[in-house]
Amino acid sequence: MTGGTGRRSNRERSEDTRRRLIQAARKAFADKGYAATGTPELVAATGLSRGALYHQFPDKAALFRAVLEDAQQDVVAAIDAAAAAAPDALAALRRGSRAFVAACMRPGIRRIVLIDGPAVLGWQVWREVDAAHALGTLIAGLDALAQAGRLRPGLTVQATALLLSGALNEAALAASEGRLGDAEIATAIDALLDGISRPA
Repeated sequence: MTGGTGRRSNRERSEDTRRRLIQAARKAFADKGYAATGTPELVAATGLSRGALYHQFPDKAALFRAVLEDAQQDVVAAIDAAAAAAPDALAALRRGSRAFVAACMRPGIRRIVLIDGPAVLGWQVWREVDAAHALGTLIAGLDALAQAGRLRPGLTVQATALLLSGALNEAALAASEGRLGDAEIATAIDALLDGISRPA
């Protein structure tokens, strides 16, 4: 809480420092990749001290996890925006799935979320972050489909979410490399979702 003098509290300064570090690291990791980015350049980019960096994050991997979570939040925001006006749960899944692929095709997000994420943090930690963000959003969408009685009998939300998530991740990578076009992806997404759903 700021006082009458306009000075910021320690907490506000700490949050500002953390945000500056995440922003600088996200740009560097997106442009050069995790391995090619050193902490000295992050310190230089922010004008902060090494002590400030290590006060916020014990190591570069911890900073990367914060960057991954930040990027995942942007992906979820894109999914939510696309699905918001959908007339039903299936339409929301269609729009959200396409938005996920489009978001992950952006170079900065693709490298951080789909390439360096699993390599830097390991699959277990990467999955934990994904489950709290993009995968969690997909699970919620499939749960809404199930609650509406539209998920095909015999399918579970969890298994279906994991299979769809893997397919969408691969589609985003392939599209960003020019191996798949937008129309191909949209057609495949529709076919997959038609396959796991039942008519209204």
